[in-house]
Amino acid sequence: MTNNIPVLALTTGEPAGIGPDLCVMLGQQPPDCCVALIADPEVLEQRAAMMALPFTARPWQGRASAAPGITILPINTGRSVHAGRLDQANVPYVINMLETGIDGCLDKEFDALVTAPLHKGVINDAGVFFSGHTEFLAARTGSAQVVMMLINDDLRVALATTHLPLAEVSQHITRSLITGVLRVLHRELKDKFSINNPRILVCGLNPHAGESGHLGREEIEVIAPAIEELKQEGLALRGPVPADTAFTPAQLANADAVLAMYHDQGLPVLKHRGFGRAVNVTLGLPFVRTSVDHGTALDLAGTGQADPTSLRAAIDAAVSLVST
Repeated sequence: MTNNIPVLALTTGEPAGIGPDLCVMLGQQPPDCCVALIADPEVLEQRAAMMALPFTARPWQGRASAAPGITILPINTGRSVHAGRLDQANVPYVINMLETGIDGCLDKEFDALVTAPLHKGVINDAGVFFSGHTEFLAARTGSAQVVMMLINDDLRVALATTHLPLAEVSQHITRSLITGVLRVLHRELKDKFSINNPRILVCGLNPHAGESGHLGREEIEVIAPAIEELKQEGLALRGPVPADTAFTPAQLANADAVLAMYHDQGLPVLKHRGFGRAVNVTLGLPFVRTSVDHGTALDLAGTGQADPTSLRAAIDAAVSLVST
């Protein structure tokens, strides 16, 4: 941090979506930390005009001059942006934003990276394979194992697998994956969330956690052995438990985090309990990264109806994590 002021990079997301709207809204009540918006200034100015909101931000001039408030690190789009209308020509701009933010964090120019939502479809349609921020960050930083975790006021849900077709999940549930994810989750709960002895509840993959092998054998052959291996190392783990009861109050009362086996096993519960207030945290990176819990909402772009609550929560979470 610079003079005890966290310095955050904020990639403004898919330019046709609500990312620019949220950043303009952020400028109406700037945070106490220093935020460098990585964006085309023209996109932000146009979006501010559409929403009839004032928007001014000083140019980013480097960490040495960082002060509380909003700055802009300019990146030019490939073509003019129209709110709500995807354009493959702007995919290089989107990737450039991400690479700029990541490189700045690796170079210690920024303390953390906060990301507004991207549109995976248009990126892939442009010929760039992109399964999500989490995977892109892992590849760009050379991180051996990263973990996607969403948090809200009273729940932390991590994922063993992230953005995979459901038909491919089972083949990716291996003992090495489960042990690797649990080790990262355990370490980061200690280091970043100051939980001395994290208690982790591990979901099964199949209904009823496999029903003693009658509904699937992943629990018996993969998940349970991984849990037992790590228990021998001193990790406080319970499971595999059936996912349909893992999120009941009795189970959660003795858990600091839940590990779900796949994206839509754990995240619907967390989002039901606080959509718009949740934060996506990537564990296992060499820097802090947080993100919003929602998508690009193309239909809301430029209308002024987007809700910046999750972006503010992501910024607050980043500040908290870099200050731990």
